[in-house]
Amino acid sequence: MSKHLARDLVNVERQLLRMSALVEDMIRKACRALKEKNGELAREVITSDDEVDEREVQIEEECLKILALHQPVAGDLRSTATMLKVNNDLERIADLAANIAERALRLERFFDFEISRTLDAMSERALKMVGQALDALVELDPDRASKVLLEDNEIDDENVQVINELYHTMRKHPEQIEPALHCFSAARHIERIADHATNIAEDVIYLVRGDIARHRHNTDLSTPEIL
Repeated sequence: MSKHLARDLVNVERQLLRMSALVEDMIRKACRALKEKNGELAREVITSDDEVDEREVQIEEECLKILALHQPVAGDLRSTATMLKVNNDLERIADLAANIAERALRLERFFDFEISRTLDAMSERALKMVGQALDALVELDPDRASKVLLEDNEIDDENVQVINELYHTMRKHPEQIEPALHCFSAARHIERIADHATNIAEDVIYLVRGDIARHRHNTDLSTPEIL
């Protein structure tokens, strides 16, 4: 590896780490805003999304420049490809955090509506998965990344439970349909954040071992039923 390629790779890695810290903070604030129906905190998250978008474009441009100028091979090529993919996943996670914040804003006027404890648990698990996936990336630890893949089934189960809870709430209390639908949307966004965390974990496994782990951890692809 040339010193110029090494320098450019390190520069992109640093940019990606700064972006990941911002995205994690967005998730944390968005989930707290949802739980507390905190409109001010939700607006902070929505505003931060523009900064993430700018960083995502900058990192992508740097990665494409590396591919064009240095034509990396083997491990360096895998590193560049992984950073491109993680960059995209982080941008999508930020979008989803902003979507959760939007739901929190809509819930602000339904202060008496009780947020499901299962939904709160989903939020914590999704944040944990993103953090573990990013730690695995920094430490190049495929074993830690594999643990993230196992968490995905748990959050899918929690998502089904939240859907069932909201379904029964809407049937029993029609006046709560609107806030329940906002929570339904939030749960879907949280579940998608977990999916992107899983993507990052799969990319870590590919980066370190050269193995494509995508889909291998999914043993049950059937659609869960609302009970």
